[in-house]
Amino acid sequence: MKGVEILKDHPLLKEVLTEEALRFVVALHREFNPVRKALLERRKTLWERYKAGEKPDFPEETAFVRGGSWQVAEAPPDLLDRRVEITGPVDRKMIINALNSGAKVFMADFEDALSPTWDNVIQGQKNLYDAVRRQIDFVSPEGKEYKLKEKVATLVVRPRGWHLVEKHVRVDGEPISASLFDFGLYFFHNAHELLRRGSGPYFYLPKLESHLEARLWNQVFNFAQDYLGIPRGTIRATVLIETILAAFEMEEILYELKEHAAGLNAGRWDYIFSCIKKFATTAPIFPDRAQVTMTVPFMKAYTELLVKSCHIHGAHAIGGMAAFIPSRKDPQVNERAFQQVRADKEREASQGFDGTWVAHPDLVPVAQEVFDRYLGDRPHQKHVKREDVQVRAEDLLNFEVPGGKVTEAGLRNNISVALQYLNQWLLGNGAAAIFNLMEDAATAEISRAQLWQWVHRQATLEDGRTVTPELYQKIKEEELAKLGGREVGRYKEAEEILDKLVLSEEFIEFLTLVAYDYLD
Repeated sequence: MKGVEILKDHPLLKEVLTEEALRFVVALHREFNPVRKALLERRKTLWERYKAGEKPDFPEETAFVRGGSWQVAEAPPDLLDRRVEITGPVDRKMIINALNSGAKVFMADFEDALSPTWDNVIQGQKNLYDAVRRQIDFVSPEGKEYKLKEKVATLVVRPRGWHLVEKHVRVDGEPISASLFDFGLYFFHNAHELLRRGSGPYFYLPKLESHLEARLWNQVFNFAQDYLGIPRGTIRATVLIETILAAFEMEEILYELKEHAAGLNAGRWDYIFSCIKKFATTAPIFPDRAQVTMTVPFMKAYTELLVKSCHIHGAHAIGGMAAFIPSRKDPQVNERAFQQVRADKEREASQGFDGTWVAHPDLVPVAQEVFDRYLGDRPHQKHVKREDVQVRAEDLLNFEVPGGKVTEAGLRNNISVALQYLNQWLLGNGAAAIFNLMEDAATAEISRAQLWQWVHRQATLEDGRTVTPELYQKIKEEELAKLGGREVGRYKEAEEILDKLVLSEEFIEFLTLVAYDYLD
């Protein structure tokens, strides 16, 4: 195709990037990339204003949307009950395990849980193609066979965010939008087949910052459905509210996606990361991230507003992640962790959430037991309207954490986790087991964001010491030594990336924008 370059070969390229599929994703890019770029510029402009001390508010021009009597489209049958959802990358074995887990929904992730090597991206599309057709299997090096059960979870796919590109495909001299590439290939290859099987093309949309970005997705959906001759409204999308600015426009985001909207999801680490990032120099210094729980005032305000915004308009409200990985050796560790997971899911169910996320199959029954108690034989609890909830702008922006402290343990943990995750990501693994938790890019983002804020705002540790670049370097050396040193794996490059993110004078927007240059 004229103006299109594929910069790297792959054994599956002819299967995945067929001429027809390539024409489709290139058409999407040419139609919508100019608007995508304009919206990213708008993000930068607003960020500069917040750095200067301005504060966001609920937009006056969309007041007619908030609390209006409109409703989103009715959920299709296989997205009606979402009480437990499992997430993971588009790795072949993980797809099979997740679909077999007993969860109602599996979110297959091209974004935070995927290291976007060319192999992972292309292989991931092939894996999903096979999963949709129930022809996916896997044999481990030890000879263990993995196959799909008769009953599997409903498949939902998360493409990469608007800010990312796929550098291995260039259109008219620039890298193709990663969002449009991931969405386009999955939709082109599988939409008709999903419909034939009684399901549909369902998506999770990450990192949105405004209803204008949701409007762009809606335009993409209409273009894609028209292109393939599929009725408009067939696509369903759940939006992750994982940025502080999106929290001010939740109803507007649902409104823009109305005929395609399935619900909203309450992130945790990415949301807190966004709060730190947008107001890194003006907001209070955040304490250790373990102390920023979902019950602190600004997180409670955001989650309750999300449930209210969804239910008033007939959309699902999906809760956050339980990331614990059960130990095969220590039942006591498991029981303590399961108690914490139950308490977290109890909070979500009592707030009115219709479902929740887990990262490991063993957590599915733990979360399901809680939601079964609240939902009974109902598929959701949209009847819980939360009319008692009244959230003001200042509630969302009140980042004080009662009793919060910055500790040496928190400093060490952030450095170690960021290094370990970056090392794994550079090795091609975007979902990494670290300290008994399944971590993705969101954990690395909040870890390095806290480090930047503590260093640049000279935070005071609980023991009275000041966090300086020198203290960061000293502790980083000690944590690197515990991990085997910078010559192990790709720790040398992980350290380079973390130093740039933490010590840069300006806060760097996303770590993946820096780290992507290190991938083939």
